[in-house]
Amino acid sequence: MHPLAQAVIVICVIALTAALVPMLLSLKRTAARAETVLQLVEREIRPMASQLGALSEELRTLSGKANREMERMGVVIERVGDASTKLTRVLGALGGLARVWQIAGVAAGVKKGLDVFVARLRSRHN
Repeated sequence: MHPLAQAVIVICVIALTAALVPMLLSLKRTAARAETVLQLVEREIRPMASQLGALSEELRTLSGKANREMERMGVVIERVGDASTKLTRVLGALGGLARVWQIAGVAAGVKKGLDVFVARLRSRHN
């Protein structure tokens, strides 16, 4: 190979090396910073993960309690519905009974009125 070509190749290799060394040093510093940041994140994530587990367990407990309370409320509402149905029947029967008492009162009034009418008619004929 020609000595001039060898010199050009050597100069190119030196120029590339001179350009790559700062880039590789910068890449090394970036990797070190990324490792530091990842360590910080890892230190922060562990407690947060345990707290998240505790919160999810508490949420599971609360949702279980809410479901049980909803079931109890369903039973209570069903009982109230049954009681209102029975009360409606009783009030209907009492309404019918009141109607009977009204008819009995009217009949007693008519009887009393007829008795008075008959008594006056007799007193006029005597």
